[in-house]
Amino acid sequence: MRELGGIAAIAISHPHYYSSMIEWSHAFDAPIYIHADERQWVMRPDPAVRFWEGETVSLGDGLTLIRCAGHYAGAQVLHWATGAEGRGALLTGDILQVVQDRRYVSFMYSYPNLIPLPAASVRRIVAAVGPFPYDRIHGAWWGRIIARDAKAAVARSAERYIAAIEGRLPGIREQGTR
Repeated sequence: MRELGGIAAIAISHPHYYSSMIEWSHAFDAPIYIHADERQWVMRPDPAVRFWEGETVSLGDGLTLIRCAGHYAGAQVLHWATGAEGRGALLTGDILQVVQDRRYVSFMYSYPNLIPLPAASVRRIVAAVGPFPYDRIHGAWWGRIIARDAKAAVARSAERYIAAIEGRLPGIREQGTR
């Protein structure tokens, strides 16, 4: 990493990924940016942790953290203005989870327990990233990338997701059978 230029800052989407952040921060002398709504989940306080408030914070060089909430109250994604060859990219963790077919994202309150987010939370996430130009999404897991037209994929995904949880998808009946 040092040969590639080091690390200027660390931004972590939500508490599931906090485990070794202090060690990485100390190793590279890099501050850690976490939304203030996640303060309660930081089990190892350290001066390297910079809690920020509000809906966005600029990290410089075209990098902006966006508070999306949803999965956690302070869940954040990173907008990279020059990513995707200048078309913009989002690094989303599992806040906007790129699904298997790479044409959609999903939104969950709890992945281990398969608890969906309510429609209002999904709308809030879409609204939070809406002002930012992006053509690509890099998700949390290997190969989970929407390479083109990601903004449309998020809109399409939100519409489909909300229709499903409200029982409005064709073929879904109230009792949940197909």
